[in-house]
Amino acid sequence: MAEREQKTKEEAVELSGTVVEEVRGAFRIKLDDIDHIVLCRLAGKLRKHKIRVVPGDHVRIEVSPYDYDRGRIVYREREPRPSGM
Repeated sequence: MAEREQKTKEEAVELSGTVVEEVRGAFRIKLDDIDHIVLCRLAGKLRKHKIRVVPGDHVRIEVSPYDYDRGRIVYREREPRPSGM
């Protein structure tokens, strides 16, 4: 019997950016590296644990290598705590 080659799933590209605005359950993210806006939705774990994302938050997103205009938010960066408390 001939061996079958398994197709590997394309890896998502992970980028970071800042939330610009919320649009009907999705968010517009401005990427840090380049001047590009990506429309993103929350990933399942963020929805499951009810993590809130608001404009101004710094987030990590995953984007398909085939379509850089849509993606999903996979992590919300924590804000640094004020020192001196």
